[in-house]
Amino acid sequence: MIPKLPADLLSLPVAHRALHDVTDGRPENSRAAIRAAIAAGYAIEIDLQRSSDGCPMVFHDDDLDRLTEATGLVAARSRAELEQIPLKGGDGECIPTLAEVLDLVAGQVPLLIEIKDQDGNLGPNVGDLEAATAKVLQGYEGTVALMSFNPHSTAALAQYAPHIARGLVTSAYDPTDWPPVPKATCERLRDIPDFDSSQSSFISHEVGDLSRQRVQGLRAAGVPVLCWTVKSRAAEDEARKWVDNVTFEQYLSPLPA
Repeated sequence: MIPKLPADLLSLPVAHRALHDVTDGRPENSRAAIRAAIAAGYAIEIDLQRSSDGCPMVFHDDDLDRLTEATGLVAARSRAELEQIPLKGGDGECIPTLAEVLDLVAGQVPLLIEIKDQDGNLGPNVGDLEAATAKVLQGYEGTVALMSFNPHSTAALAQYAPHIARGLVTSAYDPTDWPPVPKATCERLRDIPDFDSSQSSFISHEVGDLSRQRVQGLRAAGVPVLCWTVKSRAAEDEARKWVDNVTFEQYLSPLPA
């Protein structure tokens, strides 16, 4: 039995990389941004990368350069090293572990966790981060769902965390947006061929491509469709014609009455 996406992740708007705003000392995926999202009552989306010693770290990019005062690959640093690296604009914020974030959220709001591709080309060289994530999530009693762009990753989650809802993050897969992923891989993934084989129960699709026939066909068949990433109220109003919930940033999405 494939677990269904929890209802709270269909009713509460999802704060993309938590409720981040560096002008207010809240970098993306930071504890400060997570606290702000909890206080506002939003669901929270976070990203996971893997440290060199196998710890799931709450961080978006493969490398440290854009978001921190350090450089180089996240996967080249240990958990202890990453925990000490300051986030830009964070007023003392450093990179948190998944375990720390679970303790902070403690079931107060739903969590939508994206496993970042560890293969590099959306291929089959995955599994370690998925297994480590499942281990950290054991015993967590809050609402949570897992997802990945890489269908091999989502399939691995079905193996390691079969009781947790899982889905695919999907895209128009314009090859110019996806270096170094091969063009042939982009063309294949565009039509979401792995939805069933990955044992997914939902998708989160690119906001500029929501009218795609395959996306709306899944929705018509009862598959929950989320989207990423809405950046204005007007864009949200348009997106909600096509999806069941939104992932948002740069504004405050209205909460249900």
